[in-house]
Amino acid sequence: MFRVIMAFGCRGKPAMNKHRMNKELLDFAARLRESIASGFQNKNFDALALELFVLQFKHNSGYWKICEARGRTPKAVEHWTQISFVPTSAFKELELTSLAANERASVFHSSGTTEQKPSRHFHNGESLAVYEASLWPQFCKNVLGDSRFTIHDSQLLILTPPPAQAPHSSLVHMFETVRQKLGGASIPASRTEFLGKVAADGSWILDFEAVFAALNSSLATRHAPLFLGTAFSFVHLLDFLAEKNLKFQLPENSRVMETGGYKNRSRGLPKAELHSLITRFLGVPAKNIICEYGMSELSSQAYATANQKFEFPPWARAQIVSPETGHEVREGETGLIRVFDLANVFFVAAIQTEDLGIRRGDGFELIGRAQLAEARGCSLMTA
Repeated sequence: MFRVIMAFGCRGKPAMNKHRMNKELLDFAARLRESIASGFQNKNFDALALELFVLQFKHNSGYWKICEARGRTPKAVEHWTQISFVPTSAFKELELTSLAANERASVFHSSGTTEQKPSRHFHNGESLAVYEASLWPQFCKNVLGDSRFTIHDSQLLILTPPPAQAPHSSLVHMFETVRQKLGGASIPASRTEFLGKVAADGSWILDFEAVFAALNSSLATRHAPLFLGTAFSFVHLLDFLAEKNLKFQLPENSRVMETGGYKNRSRGLPKAELHSLITRFLGVPAKNIICEYGMSELSSQAYATANQKFEFPPWARAQIVSPETGHEVREGETGLIRVFDLANVFFVAAIQTEDLGIRRGDGFELIGRAQLAEARGCSLMTA
């Protein structure tokens, strides 16, 4: 059990003491990073989730208002599943952050069409440190996998624009973090490329000349590529190769990590068909194609290989809930994906997505966007 003393101002509103906020949330963030690094223990999740809820209720005024309106206060909540969630759309209207304006060093925007208002997710050095501490061990486990993937003999090919062209993309920040980490693990900069660029209308496109050169370089040097990109970027690449009647048999241990959907950026493909075409045109076997599920509202990611369920790391939990009742559905039933992410220390941990999934044990099978939800996801990212 934990003990937190809450400070309240007039009419029950939490007292927003900037110095105390920094100290308490910084301390939680430091302990969480240490716990992740040492192997997070599942038995600690509920206590940590309740502790974080108290801190976010106390220091995040936008979130406090939502919790108060629902009657979900720390006095009323006894388990992490009772903690008040925030829909992703709320980030478009409210500043749901514990960071004061002068503490915000960067902001991630949700993806969407240029006509849509993006949500905003503010970060500073500490929040990004938690984000990076969360993403790296899961990326290593799920994407790099076993020892057959030899970093020294690989190259990193990223099918997005570089950070300078997409500074508000959480996905690009993730890929840049991976690039830097792998650079420390001896993939030299000369074997790392961002192969996308931002078009005049703000959409993401591929530099096909650069992609073609990178593929030929891989064949010549036998450096196994690690491809990172959105599903729509792989469709663009595969369509280009089909149009040019080109097929590659890349080195045996080449890998692909794909994420996001297709809305308004390419034709849509069923997951199995996309993976089959990747194998056909690039020579990457199905076992080496990994799916990632993430969003700018989350600091942790879920992964799945072909025909397997998505799973978050132990410091994040997913529920599949009924849109009508808000209650968790039964095994094998479909509902909205709700995530509680402990790594969301400085904004809101409980996030209600607009994505549908089928409950599969402690994971889920991803279906896609709920009807009437705004088209969003990494496939629609604008700079």
